[in-house]
Amino acid sequence: MTRILWNGLQRLVAAVMLVLLAPVILALAAWIRIADGKGVFFVQDRAGRAGTPFRMLKFRSMVHNSVALSAELGIDDPFGLLENDPRITPCGRFLRRTSLDELPQLINVVRGQMNLVGPRPDVLPQVANYSAEDARRLEVKPGITGWAQVNGRDDIDWPQRFILDRWYVDNWSPALDLKILWRTAVTLQRDEPPVHVDTLNIARQQTAATVDAADKDVSRVA
Repeated sequence: MTRILWNGLQRLVAAVMLVLLAPVILALAAWIRIADGKGVFFVQDRAGRAGTPFRMLKFRSMVHNSVALSAELGIDDPFGLLENDPRITPCGRFLRRTSLDELPQLINVVRGQMNLVGPRPDVLPQVANYSAEDARRLEVKPGITGWAQVNGRDDIDWPQRFILDRWYVDNWSPALDLKILWRTAVTLQRDEPPVHVDTLNIARQQTAATVDAADKDVSRVA
């Protein structure tokens, strides 16, 4: 089966899942609304295939002022987490542990922006600092789940994720995708993962900021 046909089948499956899971999705949305007010969904620009930006959907699992709170907490990595993170809501902890916060991404799959399986879509500031090898994970559509997710997920650091995602790109097949979906289904409920400091992306952001500042100084002199 060609990748185009397989991608089309995933969109069809996602549409069916949206219909079947509609009661669950509505119940979760109501829970978030009642427990923490308006803003049921978290919408963020992510990098799709070939780095094309798209708006990824998730159920909101953090407080509304999470960005301001991140600065107050002195977090070097704005996309990182803390142990017993105060920015995560009580219902958000449950959603994250069960991966139910990812359910709205079925809409992204139906829209053709994502697949059910593929490398997880990264945020644009981090993609801007990818090496050529890192960017290989952008050769396919991102997924709701992926090879890195069933081989460690949050328990592994970014260099290892890049290695696993490149392996997935090189070894892709419908059979591999089905294997990943099965392993995802049997491991949805998980314990709170240990917090890892994303030293790779922190270092890259600091380097990029230094280079940008140097370029601005040169332009002023010129």
